[in-house]
Amino acid sequence: MGSLDYPAFDADNHYYEALDAFTRHLDPKLGHRTVQWAEIDGRKYHVVAGKVSHAVVNPTFDPIAMPGALHSYFRGNPEEKTPTQRLREREPIPAYYRDPDARIAKMDEQGLEAMWLFPTLGVLYEELLKQDPEAVGITFRAFNQWLLEDWGFAYRERIFAAPYLTLCDLDWAIRELEWALENGARLVVIRPAAVFTASGPRSPADPCFDPFWARVCEAGISVIVHAGDSGYHNHGYARDGFGASFGDSSNRPSVKGFNIERAAYDFLITLMYDKLFERFPSLRVASVENGSEFLPDLFRKLGQSFRRAPGYYKEDPRELFRRNVWINPFWEDDPYEVVEYMGAERVIFGSDWPHIEGMPQPLDYVDEVPDFDPDTLRRVMRENTLGLNTPQPA
Repeated sequence: MGSLDYPAFDADNHYYEALDAFTRHLDPKLGHRTVQWAEIDGRKYHVVAGKVSHAVVNPTFDPIAMPGALHSYFRGNPEEKTPTQRLREREPIPAYYRDPDARIAKMDEQGLEAMWLFPTLGVLYEELLKQDPEAVGITFRAFNQWLLEDWGFAYRERIFAAPYLTLCDLDWAIRELEWALENGARLVVIRPAAVFTASGPRSPADPCFDPFWARVCEAGISVIVHAGDSGYHNHGYARDGFGASFGDSSNRPSVKGFNIERAAYDFLITLMYDKLFERFPSLRVASVENGSEFLPDLFRKLGQSFRRAPGYYKEDPRELFRRNVWINPFWEDDPYEVVEYMGAERVIFGSDWPHIEGMPQPLDYVDEVPDFDPDTLRRVMRENTLGLNTPQPA
C-alpha cells in the first residue's frame, strides 16, 4: 500500500447494502412496482418492477469477493487469468462494509481522513423502474431513509454518504433535496443518463429542471454523477442490460465494457451543449467512477461546437467545463493526461474500494502517480475533494 504524510480524502468508496436497504421503509403492497426479494433455486435475488434483477450475481453480498480482485486483470492480466478465476476467493461479509464505526476503524488503518460513500445496488435500479416515475420516487425515498439510519450523511465528519436523487419528478427531486439538506448532506448522487419523466425523456440540463439546479446552487453542495445502469444499448453487438461482470470464462471482450464511459461522455457534453453552467455558474459537478479516456474527444467536440455555432455560447465551453466539472479517473487511466486537460485542481482521487475492479487498498493509488509533484499529489489525494465537500452557497 502506498503512503502519504497526510491523510487522504477518498472520493469513491462504497457500502454493500443491508438486506432491507430497499424494503425497510417500503409499503409491501407496492412491492410489485418497486423492490422485493425472491428466492430462486436456493439463491436470493431482487425483483425490481416485477422482474428478477441479475445485475449483481449475489445481492446479499455474503460471501463477498475480495477488494480489488480484478486489479491485476485491469493492469494487463500478466497472469493470464480470466475474471471468473480471479473472483473465486470470497469471504464472509466484514462488518466495515455495513457498519460506520467499523468502517472508520478501517479508514484509520488505510490512512483515510474522510470519504464519499456511494451505493452498490442503489445506482442500478432507476433504469429498471424508469417507466414508472412515481415508483422511482417511492423506492428512493425509502432507500435514502435507510441510508440516513444506517450510515448518516456526515458521520463523525468523516463518512459522507450520498443520498440518491433523480429528476424524473421535479417536485419529488426538490422535496428530497430539501430533506437531504435538512439532514446534513454534503453531496447528492445521480446517474449519468437522460431523465425519464412522465411526459417522456429529457436532457438533465433542460430548463424545466432549473428550479432543482437553482436550489443546489443556493445550498452550495456538490452533485456527483456516478457510474451505474444508464440503460445503454449495444445495438445487437452484445446483450443489453447491466451486468456487474467482466467478460466470461472465455475472456472474450465486449463493447458492453464501454457503456459506462459512453454514458458519462454523453451526459457531461449535454450539460455543456444545453448551457447549464451558463445559467448556474456556481454549480459543481463531479464525475466519479466514469473514467476519463473520453476527455480528449469531448474537448475536441466542444471546440468544434464553439467554432460552428458563433454566438451560441457566452464563452468557450471548454473553459466552462474546466471551471465547473471535476473528474475522477479510473485508476488505470493516464492521470497525467487528465491533469493536462482538466488542471490539477479539477482531478480527484477515488479508489472504488471495496469493489472488485478498484484498488486492493485505497492508497495503492499513490503508486500509480509517481511523477506528480507534491502540490499536485496533495490536491488530487485530498484538497480537491475536501473543497467539493465544503458547501459553497451561491
